[in-house]
Amino acid sequence: MTRRRSFTFFNKPRVVVCVPSGTTGVEQRAVEEAAIQAGARAAYIIEEPTAAAIGAGLAVHEPAGNMIVDVGGGTTEVAVISLGGVVTSASIRIGGDELDEAMVDFVKKEYSIILGERSAERIKMEIGSAFPLPEERQAEIRGRDVVSGLPKTIVVSAEEVRRAIEEPVNSVVDAVKSTLDRTPPELAADIMDRGIVMTGGGALLHGLDERLKHELGMPIHVPDNALDSVVMGSGKCLEEFEALKRVLISSSRH
Repeated sequence: MTRRRSFTFFNKPRVVVCVPSGTTGVEQRAVEEAAIQAGARAAYIIEEPTAAAIGAGLAVHEPAGNMIVDVGGGTTEVAVISLGGVVTSASIRIGGDELDEAMVDFVKKEYSIILGERSAERIKMEIGSAFPLPEERQAEIRGRDVVSGLPKTIVVSAEEVRRAIEEPVNSVVDAVKSTLDRTPPELAADIMDRGIVMTGGGALLHGLDERLKHELGMPIHVPDNALDSVVMGSGKCLEEFEALKRVLISSSRH
């Protein structure tokens, strides 16, 4: 019986769960509890910006400062990381979903057309931008007329889309600025030299890197795997568990 229990224990997986940087200790324990009840033998919590930084290839254990901006679907996580820990961070409930909603609201207000979220996301990806582009394009939008209830097609410009998403984009820029303001001078100097790394699906918005570069006056880097950086970082924590164990918040239940 003892041998069978031991065999079952070692067959249970070790789990790494990513959480937003603003997650409280109570919320983290709830996540750990859920992982243990789901069959994990040990649960470890890692903050999303740290996972994104590892996935993007940043040397998070070095004493130098690294700044990561992870623009996800529902939240934007901004963090300065040094010596394997988060020095200062900000988490705002602004992401790709809010950009889509802003586009829906703009079209309804300006053209009296109800636009679906999928259509809004398509337009955002096709011609959306956070900074003026060398070539400004146009795109057709199909929606439902508010008055008649019939399908209607209009043409919007890249400038209009940029105006529609200006408020949430500004919120992201302000979160980065406020985090830099709270960064110790020595680490801020490192970030000025190294630049800021942007990850997440929102990082792929045209011109967002140029917008931050223009506002902050420092280099902005978007890695090739920006969309998958958080997942890749979590995977590296499992593959190189002992080397990266310091960045994980261990569950007391293993």
